Amino acid sequence: MRLQNLRLPNLRLPSLRLVAALITTLIALPAAAEPYETPQALIEALYSYETSQTDENAPSVYSPFFSDGLNALWQADIDRTPQGELGAIDFDPVISGQDGTATELQIGEPIILGKTAELEVQFRNFDAVTLYYTLVWEHGSWKVDDIANQQGEYPWSLRALFEGAR
Repeated sequence: MRLQNLRLPNLRLPSLRLVAALITTLIALPAAAEPYETPQALIEALYSYETSQTDENAPSVYSPFFSDGLNALWQADIDRTPQGELGAIDFDPVISGQDGTATELQIGEPIILGKTAELEVQFRNFDAVTLYYTLVWEHGSWKVDDIANQQGEYPWSLRALFEGAR
């Protein structure tokens, strides 16, 4: 049988728009954060998150876990920072440093007051680190509203760093 005599069934191919929408949806799925019903679930997911999954247009690699207010502060910092310069945050606040990973993670019991919660997170990143998280209940999920490191020579809070950069 010659190739030119081969009859193929009349297949309808999906429209280009449909294919593009499907691809866009599949790409966005890993970056979409689940709703976290407990503060501990949010923190566990945050520390196991593969940051390469984040939408490249998001203000932070952790944007799926951050509150609307914290994302807005991060975006405002980006918007006012001249091209090629560093903004207010020049380190990874989740590991409290520029390099490394959090190991030996310990998540404290949250103190929940209505739609806010505070909890302590301890881990090792070369040295022992203790961070204090402030969370808010937003859009049916717990979200990070601030991270603070109150130890060491240079204590910091994300919100204070952004507000000080204005």
